[in-house]
Amino acid sequence: MSVFNALTTAVSGINAQSTAFTNLSNNIANSQTVGYKATTTAFQDFVAGSLVGNTASADISDSVSAVTIQHVDTQGTAASSADSLATSISGNGLYVVSKETGASTATQTQFQNTQYYTRNGEFYENKTGYLVNTSGYYLDGYMVDPSGALNTNLTQLNVANVAFRPTQSTTLSTTGTLSSTAAVGDTVTTAVATVYDGSYDSANPTNNSGGIQLQWTKTAPNTWNVVAQSKAVAGAGTATLTNAGPYTVTFNANGSIASITNGATPVGSTLFGAAANIPITVSYQDGSQQTVNLDLGTIGGTTGMTTGTTPTATPSLASDSVTSGTYEGVSVQSDGSIMAIFDNGDTQLVGKIAMANFANVDGLNAVDGQAYTATASSGNAKIGNVGENGTGTLSVGYVESSTTNLTSDLSALIVAQEAYSANTKIVTTADQLLQTTIAMKQ
Repeated sequence: MSVFNALTTAVSGINAQSTAFTNLSNNIANSQTVGYKATTTAFQDFVAGSLVGNTASADISDSVSAVTIQHVDTQGTAASSADSLATSISGNGLYVVSKETGASTATQTQFQNTQYYTRNGEFYENKTGYLVNTSGYYLDGYMVDPSGALNTNLTQLNVANVAFRPTQSTTLSTTGTLSSTAAVGDTVTTAVATVYDGSYDSANPTNNSGGIQLQWTKTAPNTWNVVAQSKAVAGAGTATLTNAGPYTVTFNANGSIASITNGATPVGSTLFGAAANIPITVSYQDGSQQTVNLDLGTIGGTTGMTTGTTPTATPSLASDSVTSGTYEGVSVQSDGSIMAIFDNGDTQLVGKIAMANFANVDGLNAVDGQAYTATASSGNAKIGNVGENGTGTLSVGYVESSTTNLTSDLSALIVAQEAYSANTKIVTTADQLLQTTIAMKQ
C-alpha cells in the first residue's frame, strides 16, 4: 500500500467515524422523543483489488465506509402519559398516519397522497376534531357510517360533532289500570312507543325504527286480550310485527295478573312474582329483525298492568332505548376502538384505529417526525385492525419511549472519538512521509 493509499484510507476512516458521530448524536438528542428508534453504525471495508493467484492475505485494503442501521423493530419501554388518547404498541405494528398538504379550504383539511407510518402514539384531538400526534401526523383508521356500521375505507379519524344513536330496544314496559267494570268488547289503547334496532341511521331514521301501540279488548270478566300494533309516529318508520297477539291476560280479583296465554298455550310462568312478559318480533324497513319483550309487570304483582275501579284513560308504553345524549369526548380502547362518551353514561363506537406491518420494518424509509414510508426493501404495508397481521396490542394511557441507550451510546461516543483521532494521526504521519519523500531530491 502506498503512502497515498494510506492517506485516502485514513480520510475514509474520518468520514466513517463522522457518520458514527452523527448517528450517536442523533440518538442522544432524541433520547426523550416519543416513538424514536435509535440507529447503530456498521463499518465495512473496501478492497481495491485482489492479486490473482495469491492468498487472501495479499489483498489490498483501500478504505472503509459507514452504514446506518435502522432498528424499527426494537421495542421501546412503555411510559405513562397524561394524555387520555395516548397509546403504546406492544408488538411489531405501526400506526397508519397521514400528513396535511398545508393547503386548506373553508370546509375541510387537505391531505397528501403519501401514506406514512409511525410508532408515536401520543395523540390528541385538534380543533377540527382530528386525532393528531405530537409530530403533526393524523391518525388513520375506519370510521362508522351514520347507521353505526364500521366502514372498510381507510381514512383520517375525526371525532367532531358526534351524534348520539338511539340504543337498541329490548323491552317495552306498559303500566296502567284497566276498568274492572268495563263491558265485554270495550277497548283501551296505550300511548305509542318508538323502538330502535340499534343500528340507528341518523340520515334515514325511518330505516331502523318504528312505532308500536297496544290495544286491550275485554273478552270476559277479569279477562282482556292484548295485541301489539304497528303505529305511525313522527320520525320513525313502519315496523312489521309478528307474534304480536292477541294474547289473553287473566287478572285476579285484586287486579293483579294471574296468567298469560297464547290461545291455549301458557306464556311464561304462573308462579307468584314471575315476569309477565310477551315476546314479539319486530321487523324494520332496513331488513333487520329483533325480539322485543313486552313487559306487563309480574304475576300477582300490583305494578305494570292491573284492573280496578279507577281506570287509566291511556296506559303508558315506554321503550328501554336511550334516545338522546350530549357528546362529551372520546376514549380509546385496547382493541383500537374509538368510543364516543355521552353525558348519560353511554358510549358508542366512532371508529377503529388501523395498524400496519411489513415484511421488513427495518427497510422503511425514515422521514421527519418519527415517521416512515414504505420502500421496495420494506415491502408493501399490510393494513388492518389492531392485532391483525401480527401488529400486536395497544396499551392505553402509555406512550413508547425512545430506544436510545444513553449508557451504550456515550461509551460508543468515546470509542468513535478515539478512532477519529487515530485516523487524523494517520493523515499527519502520511503527510510527514510525503514531506520526507519530497525532501529526498534536495
